[in-house]
Order: sequence, then structure tokens, then C-alpha cells
Amino acid sequence: MLHTVNKSPFTNNSLDSCLDCVGNGAAVLLIEDGVYGALKGSKVADKVKAAMGKVTIYALSADVKARGVADKMIDGIKMVDYAGFVELAAENDKVHSWL
Repeated sequence: MLHTVNKSPFTNNSLDSCLDCVGNGAAVLLIEDGVYGALKGSKVADKVKAAMGKVTIYALSADVKARGVADKMIDGIKMVDYAGFVELAAENDKVHSWL
């Protein structure tokens, strides 16, 4: 399953809730302000790093660049472009958006 998170972890608990619920082998895609959840040293960085042991975490590169945080991302976060976003959605049988 692909899980998308578009809210900042500094204003919303969507990422935290998502990481509590995802199953092994799932994919989590951070989009829009959700990419702030992949920042080194953030309040959720340790939880994100721990989740990376069971799920793959992606960030939409255009949103990362638009927010000027490309050099602050947690190591191991996979960047995808819009075509990669579409590919992730097509590869997974379900897509769940965390609002």
C-alpha cells in the first residue's frame, strides 16, 4: 500500500499517525508540506528513521526543492519526481491519503 502525507508534522499529526499504522513493506510518500517530516533533527526524525527499517519513505523532489530543504533531508529518504509518484501509485494496489 502507498501512504501519502501532505501535512507538516509541525502543524498536524498525520505523519505520526501514518507511521503508527503502516505495515511492513509499505511505501510512504511525503508531498507538499509533508516533506518537512523528512528533515534531519526534526521532532519526528527519530520516528521516521525507525520506520525506514520496515517501510520505504519517499519525498516528492519538486516539493523538497520548492521549500529549500534538499540539503536537510534524512539520509535514506528516496526522492521521486512526478512520474515516480505516478509509478508508485500504479505499483501499489491501494493508496491511502493521510489528512
